[in-house]
Amino acid sequence: MSGKPTILYSDANHVCMAFNDLVEGEGVQSNQFLIKNGDTTMLLDPGGDLTYIPMSIALSRYIKLRDLDYIFASHQDPDIIASIDRWVMNTKCDVVVSKLWGRFLPHLLSSHIGKSVGNFSDRLIELSDKGKRMAFGDSQLVFVPAHFLHSVGNFQVYDPTSKILFSGDMGASIGGEEEGFFVTDFETHIPLMKGFHQRYMCSSKATKLWADAVRNLDIDILVPQHGRAFKGKEMIGLFLDWIGGLSCGIDLLDERSYQAPK
Repeated sequence: MSGKPTILYSDANHVCMAFNDLVEGEGVQSNQFLIKNGDTTMLLDPGGDLTYIPMSIALSRYIKLRDLDYIFASHQDPDIIASIDRWVMNTKCDVVVSKLWGRFLPHLLSSHIGKSVGNFSDRLIELSDKGKRMAFGDSQLVFVPAHFLHSVGNFQVYDPTSKILFSGDMGASIGGEEEGFFVTDFETHIPLMKGFHQRYMCSSKATKLWADAVRNLDIDILVPQHGRAFKGKEMIGLFLDWIGGLSCGIDLLDERSYQAPK
């Protein structure tokens, strides 16, 4: 574990970086992301207790931790947001999350932490189902709806400056021996994605609607929360074609799926 990030984009005022080796032990490896524009900062999907200490140490090399402005949670899973109590207590951050999950986050704050940080609802930025464009330094970020992929209230972050889509679980992969942060052979990468997407994505209707919408964005890199990223229009196009035509979720159910065990 190095804690050294992959720099996805960098210019004089704007930086995007990915941390992809911070989980130790039995937890599923996940990616965490920092977007920085001038002095404005956002941490995406910071993770749970397994990542908090290594994430905070790694992050402190690049920003003043106390001054973190925002945390974004794409959905409610433990590997996304279970460490929210520590981030809220130790930084000034506001939390950007779907309105469907904002009211559940106080369950992750112990009573003494809740008292020390004041009214937690004052630090929530709750997203309506349509998403939001938000000023971010002298740029902006776009919170793109991705409902039922795989959460009922799910969002992704599009950064127009870097042309990166932080796609949450869409495009996630598990395992594999390919080196590097980016996919280089799409066909050999499919088996690392297929089972996950068939189980965790709602249906081919949802994945196709999402893929068609994403084609309207100017994207150079598509970065999921697990596994390797897709770089370049051709590789991103291959993924969108594949996911848009994949039978998954309720497409695969029949009467046998709901039988009581004998």
